[in-house]
Amino acid sequence: MRMLTRDVLRSLLPPRQPPCISLYLPTHRHHPDNQQDPIRYRNLVRQAEESLRQKYASRDIARLLEPFRDLAVNAEFWENSLDGLAVVGAAEEFEVFQLQQPVRELAIVAGSFHVKPLLRSVQSADRFQVLCLTRQTAGLFEGTRYALDSLDAGEMPTTLTAALGDQRTEPHLTVASYGKGPNGPVMRHGHGAKADEVDKDTERFFRVIDQEVLVRFSKPSGLPLILAAPAEHHADFRAVSKNPFLAKAAVEVHPDALDAEQLREAVWRVVEPQYLARLAALCEAFGTAAAQHKGSADLSDVARAAVQSRVATLLVEADRVEPGHMDPASGAIQRTDLDHPDVEDLLDDVAEAVLQNGGEVIVVPKDQMPSSSGVAATYRY
Repeated sequence: MRMLTRDVLRSLLPPRQPPCISLYLPTHRHHPDNQQDPIRYRNLVRQAEESLRQKYASRDIARLLEPFRDLAVNAEFWENSLDGLAVVGAAEEFEVFQLQQPVRELAIVAGSFHVKPLLRSVQSADRFQVLCLTRQTAGLFEGTRYALDSLDAGEMPTTLTAALGDQRTEPHLTVASYGKGPNGPVMRHGHGAKADEVDKDTERFFRVIDQEVLVRFSKPSGLPLILAAPAEHHADFRAVSKNPFLAKAAVEVHPDALDAEQLREAVWRVVEPQYLARLAALCEAFGTAAAQHKGSADLSDVARAAVQSRVATLLVEADRVEPGHMDPASGAIQRTDLDHPDVEDLLDDVAEAVLQNGGEVIVVPKDQMPSSSGVAATYRY
């Protein structure tokens, strides 16, 4: 199961040979609530099968649905759920993503993958990563306002010993002589040797962690990194950090003092003001652009602008589907019913076109949207 990153999302955007199956399900982390999840998932698979039967042969359907059905009986998988599940598949392709926020239960069979719920996960402004740091250890988490989960560090060293190995600073002694004349007794003692050793190793450990986090997590995800560490470590880590994703907002606490939920709450308290400020700035920018005829909330206008590479920033309402078709060449839209076997989500299509043409897509909660149409686009020109 791959980590959901911007690059993975982009890999799902190009056209494929239909049909493309997209299933979304809210899931549960704990027993007994999680016992209902595989049952509801199998219902979604049946819905997809019913849609497929309107157009495709039984033999082709069986082959397409085989990996979906295999997942339904994977007991270990269902015992380790998060808050949401996305499963997409087409010919010779099958992907599973566990999500940190609930998603609307949905089964769509179309000419492309339905990726807007994944867009929310990847493009939402409320995502962040957390680096929990002490002199001896480091740990990574990824979260949203709703949840915080540890990340698999893989081959990244997470302790000072693993990071420095046998290159740790050796303790040293300062030699001085006391007494009368050159033959006075020699006294050996240290001038802060232990403190110097600790400081040097801490700095080197912080440098290693900074580089590893940047390469393995920050660059692939593009997420802001929140430092959670004892107060005395913040200045030292920032002094050596080369990570442009390291946020000014931080939590001054020893990571061992908080459980995962307490850590999420502490981090969200410092992230939320930045999140709300960013959304407010985006909405204000849209309002200014629309007043100058450089922005629109009309879906037809936005669709045409998207395929013309004119959209700089697109705000999309979360959990909303506008069924229909968009001509990828002209941007002309045609609305249809959601249960049609080749239906697509117009908001999805527009968002994909914006991403493919270098624009930014941000999925926004309904109560934060500056329009009621499901979209708000700021144009380049």
